Amino acid sequence: MSHNLKFYIDGEWVDPVSPRTLDVINPATEQPFTQIAIGTAADVDRAVSAARRAFESFSQTTREERLDLLKRIQAVYMKRYDDVADAIRLELGAPVTLAKNSQAAIGAGHIGQIIKVLEEFEFDHMQGNTLITREAFGVVGMITPWNWPMNQITCKVCPAIAAGCTMVLKPSEIAPLDAVVFAEIMHEAGVPKGVFNMVQGMGADVGAAISAHPDIDMISFTGSTRAGILISQAGAVTVKKMHLELGGKSPNILLDDANIAASVASGVVDVMQNTGQSCNAPTRMFVPRQFRDVAVSAAKTAAENIKVGDPASPDTYMGPVISELQFNKIQALIQSGIDEGATLVAGGTGRPAALNKGYYVRPTVFADVTPDMRISREEIFGPVLSMLFYDTEEDAVRMANDTVYGLAAYIQSGSQERAQKLSRRLRAGNVYINNPKGDLNAPFGGYKQSGNGREWGVWGLEEFLEIKGVVGYEK
Repeated sequence: MSHNLKFYIDGEWVDPVSPRTLDVINPATEQPFTQIAIGTAADVDRAVSAARRAFESFSQTTREERLDLLKRIQAVYMKRYDDVADAIRLELGAPVTLAKNSQAAIGAGHIGQIIKVLEEFEFDHMQGNTLITREAFGVVGMITPWNWPMNQITCKVCPAIAAGCTMVLKPSEIAPLDAVVFAEIMHEAGVPKGVFNMVQGMGADVGAAISAHPDIDMISFTGSTRAGILISQAGAVTVKKMHLELGGKSPNILLDDANIAASVASGVVDVMQNTGQSCNAPTRMFVPRQFRDVAVSAAKTAAENIKVGDPASPDTYMGPVISELQFNKIQALIQSGIDEGATLVAGGTGRPAALNKGYYVRPTVFADVTPDMRISREEIFGPVLSMLFYDTEEDAVRMANDTVYGLAAYIQSGSQERAQKLSRRLRAGNVYINNPKGDLNAPFGGYKQSGNGREWGVWGLEEFLEIKGVVGYEK
């Protein structure tokens, strides 16, 4: 039985208070393939009331009880793994290999990681005769995005459960089906009533109601900086804790001792993953000016070798972008790069050849970009790379930090010593040296307008905990 037209509240699938529906569009075909119910403030009220009731008992559960629950969630998630991947392929247009090997996989990774963290986490310690204890923060409103949907759901929901919080989730209305599958997983795993609640809907309705609700103690939001500001303003009235993971315009600095051609090629491929729809994508590449021609040639070859096409095909690397709105925004920004005088190395406006339907964008690379151009300053959220050339390392650092964002940064170098020294000068929450393997226990989050707070692993758990001092605590 499909639960697409219902919400998950207080341990049950329920009808919305006021029935309304929204088409879900497959971006590869531009056609609706199902519908979801969309809620109102009245549905949020029901969900928050359930979460508030459940908090009294769930916040007092033991570590062992929450570990057992998370392990049950993990087991059911793995049983439903293919359903998660299929939902993401359809709603996001993610290529099947990406949907299975990255999108669904990172959800499983976060569940496994928080189990490891909870097994060892120290909630209490003594400071003289004062007990310092960490307790569940309260009822959490969670608003998650469409670009890595299961990543953001699991790295919020699972540490919140580990902390003893209860929650109301509003997933993206553009890519909502994986969240329906996740709610089914939670139900089958036996999550206590009211601990996890899900209300689908629009940001202006459900998102706004969550942000301003007086019985929600904390907001955990991932999305655009513009939306993060609005959510913060709404939540300020009731002094909520705001945990925000927002936009990015991440630099990728190639030092002169790096393998330039190989570093450029891998940088292009990294930008094009998930069709450029990653907040931490390395979309500004800084290359020593003396290697301009080598870099441009390598970038052109790499971009033109990106396989764009049907997400159902196992050899497709890049599918469509999520929506017509996003497609049009990207097209306008590509045109702005051309109009402002950047050198078009690969791609450009319009769809790739032989693709006349679907929100497909050509893998695009610009060279000779200057820091004042729109493509260098604005988060495009599409498969567009800007190459900037520098004369000195000082110039590279200055230009890399010249952004309102500070989510991630990347360094390519033949010297660990040089790369490590440079990493300390970059104003970003994460720095990646020479394409390392990912670390789900590393803190993920940004400086400046990329947000506040951190997710993943122990850092994610700590975000959902309050600190209490009990003075005169005799052992």
